[in-house]
Amino acid sequence: MWHAPRTLPAAAWTVLAVLTANASAAPFAYVPNEKSGTVTVIDTASQAVVRQLAAGKRPRGIAVDPAGQRLYLSDAGANALITLDLPGGASRSTPLGKSPEGVSVSRDGKLVAIAVEESNSVTLIDAATGAQLADITVAGKNPEHAVFSPDGRWLLVSAEEAEQVDVIDVAQKKQVGAVAVGLRPRGIGFSPSGAIAYVACELVNTVFVIDMASRKAIARIPAGKNANGIVVHPSGKQVYVSNGIDGSVMIIDTATNTVSATIPVGKRPWNMALTPDGARLYVANGRSNSVSVIDTLGARKLADITVGELPWGVVIQ
Repeated sequence: MWHAPRTLPAAAWTVLAVLTANASAAPFAYVPNEKSGTVTVIDTASQAVVRQLAAGKRPRGIAVDPAGQRLYLSDAGANALITLDLPGGASRSTPLGKSPEGVSVSRDGKLVAIAVEESNSVTLIDAATGAQLADITVAGKNPEHAVFSPDGRWLLVSAEEAEQVDVIDVAQKKQVGAVAVGLRPRGIGFSPSGAIAYVACELVNTVFVIDMASRKAIARIPAGKNANGIVVHPSGKQVYVSNGIDGSVMIIDTATNTVSATIPVGKRPWNMALTPDGARLYVANGRSNSVSVIDTLGARKLADITVGELPWGVVIQ
């Protein structure tokens, strides 16, 4: 079994320590590059790449804890969760099942959830110790994302071979329900209150709006071809969906559940992240080896930033 090195190169941590220590610095965007085996670090103030970090064999899912102290990566090449301390320097490798993908962290930073494709399960990890707390079987085959609700009570799980999103009760550590959606659900996002969830369904080019209280889809919003990534603005007023074949990002007005703008980006846009203030959206373009930066107020693309090969997504902290 492969294990991540105990420390990254000293130079990498020196750069990150200096950047993290600067309280006035803009947030940093972290981009896992699946084919390169790296994480690209972008300064969101200058849009400059400040570092490429070694990140196992095949990094895909990525999440950062709320305090910005740890970065979590699923390594599909080594079937492991890599934990990188920012800026302490230590790294940890936790074994997982075959082909782990999406990673999510609870808002309190105590739990990490990883969707594991070949075991059709979600693994729950204690963030402090790296211990496995549970491996929860779900109904959907090849789960891709497992996303915590804002209150940490639920996990919504999407899978490539499904027409539903599965609902896990975190305290009970088991699936307790499912919500019918379209073929191949992918990206998941919650409204700030957690009352509503948005799910992009790739094979029906639709975003489903889910009422979490009733566990029913209450609206269907037409999106572009191969709707994929989802992210919700901190205000709750906009939802962003990436369209893989169209090479675009659509902005959805949540008051009307209609598309208000479509913005061209790179090839095969996938997962995305917003800066904490919601002013800019960073979009990983898997086939362009780039990240597009979108001005959310002006609904326009500002820049394309070259990263590694096959970027999977973005987190910002």
